[in-house]
Amino acid sequence: MAVRAADSRFHRTSAWADVLHLHGLPDRRLCGGEVPVTGIRLFLLAGAGSAASLIAALGFQAAGYAPCELCILQRWPHVAAAGIAALIWLTGRVRALAVLGMIAAGAAMGLAIYHVGVEMTWWAGPAHCSGGVGDLSRMTTQDLMARLQSRPVVRCDEIAWQFMGVSMAGWNAILSAGLAGLWAVAARKGA
Repeated sequence: MAVRAADSRFHRTSAWADVLHLHGLPDRRLCGGEVPVTGIRLFLLAGAGSAASLIAALGFQAAGYAPCELCILQRWPHVAAAGIAALIWLTGRVRALAVLGMIAAGAAMGLAIYHVGVEMTWWAGPAHCSGGVGDLSRMTTQDLMARLQSRPVVRCDEIAWQFMGVSMAGWNAILSAGLAGLWAVAARKGA
């Protein structure tokens, strides 16, 4: 097999040769000019990702999927990240606050990984939402009924919904890892 130079009779220059080039690379063109990736745009994207995650969680809850205690715990770092994005929007201080956003997204990822481990029985979850009601042989009927009524209905170690074999907690871990990466790049780029 031989590689030959292009024949100018069949290959001509692009009609878009005048278009501005992105970052000086001739193979990456964008009509209308350059769109620089700045820390401002990245923190907006990361904050919007956390807000979208919260909206999706509330949507699942409205659709009838009641959250367990670990599910609710995973939402708080996303609330913090969305709040941090709002602070950056108001103050313009990208670097320092983006580090906090990265920590919040990392915390959400850590909690989600912990929840996946509980769902997959890799490790034990909180006793009040993953286990039984204690030693049944030593309980009276009244104690058993009181303990059953005080326990949450939704168990942390049961998968309520999954897509492509990954539970909601797994998808939250994947999304949170991506958001932590966006926050890290936003912190590096600054304003």
